[in-house]
Amino acid sequence: MTALAGPTADAFWATSLRRWNMVCWPLFAVMAVGMAALDRPGGSKYAALAVLGAVVLCYVILDRFPDNPVVRPHVYLTVLVVALGGLAQLRGNYAALFMVTLPHYWMFGRTPRASMGFLGLATVATLTGSLLREGGWSVEFFTETLVSTLIVVAVGALIGLWAHSVVEQSTERARLIAELERTQAQLSEAHQRQGAADERERMAREIHDTLAQGFASIVVLAEAARAGLDSDPARSAQQLRSIESTARENLAEARELVGSAQRPGQVAAGSVARTLRRILDRFVEDTGLTVDADLEDLECDQRTRIALLRCTQESLANVRKHARASTVGVVLARQADGVELEITDDGNGFVVEESTGFGLDGMRKRLAELGGRLTVTSSTGDGTRVLALIPLTSAAARETGPAENGARP
Repeated sequence: MTALAGPTADAFWATSLRRWNMVCWPLFAVMAVGMAALDRPGGSKYAALAVLGAVVLCYVILDRFPDNPVVRPHVYLTVLVVALGGLAQLRGNYAALFMVTLPHYWMFGRTPRASMGFLGLATVATLTGSLLREGGWSVEFFTETLVSTLIVVAVGALIGLWAHSVVEQSTERARLIAELERTQAQLSEAHQRQGAADERERMAREIHDTLAQGFASIVVLAEAARAGLDSDPARSAQQLRSIESTARENLAEARELVGSAQRPGQVAAGSVARTLRRILDRFVEDTGLTVDADLEDLECDQRTRIALLRCTQESLANVRKHARASTVGVVLARQADGVELEITDDGNGFVVEESTGFGLDGMRKRLAELGGRLTVTSSTGDGTRVLALIPLTSAAARETGPAENGARP
């Protein structure tokens, strides 16, 4: 059994001490009055009163000044042991003081080992003093003094050990509760940090997929328009109009990021196909590439719609910046297990495993949040195929039903 410590044990001992004081002081007073009034005058009477007075004085100092460096708990218990031995030698009714002070060993010892040690010393001291008073071993000493003292000590030891066990369990529970509260606080803080990190990652992904792509398009269009001002003014004017439209769209995207977006699960106005068609028309207008689009008219929830739009924008931006393609194919179709978006190009391709850009990783995470997946197939000189699959869970998608033409390869 370990030493009792902590606020629970201290509160227990403080409460126990206050309650025992209400019993101790009247009993001390009764013992003093009994010695003074009932005993015959003599040296043993005054010596017994002096012993009792020494115990009471130490107890008063310890009670009133618990931090006193002179009378500490173990000092008081030592005085008590000596006093019990002296009183047992001077008088025959030492048992009253022994029983009154029995809880003190457990309240001031604080640990089972110290408490049992002082209790054992007190038992030896009282039996030794009683044995000296009676002049040696006798039947009366064995049957009355020794047996009764050992019974009282055994009962006191059992009660004290039980009290220590209860307090130790309470202290352990308090420690576990405090540890649980600390763990909960740390977990809550970790959740907050993770939430902040996820939100920063989401904002970074949105900015990359919207504003950054728009700014890149503006830069490319501005360079082309400046180069063609003299040779092809009409084309430059068209590119300037595209720059204006792209800037307006970026402004709208920025306002949407700053403001509150639609709630997840809300059915978006319009179909994905019409929105993708506008994006592809703008792409053709800006790049002059050939786009073959097969877009099935379907509806889905807002998060799925945004994911499909962002995947399309990121894939087209990669085609514009890296692929050097002449033809782009876009297929949007419903499959048995969800919506499938396929974007292919006949460009120079790349090694997928060596890709370190933010775009593909952002698309994978965006689709993973919806339970979907992204498959990128490419090799140098053979073009690129991007396949996005998102499970359909919204009511609108379930009501629409499977595509009439069946699954696409």
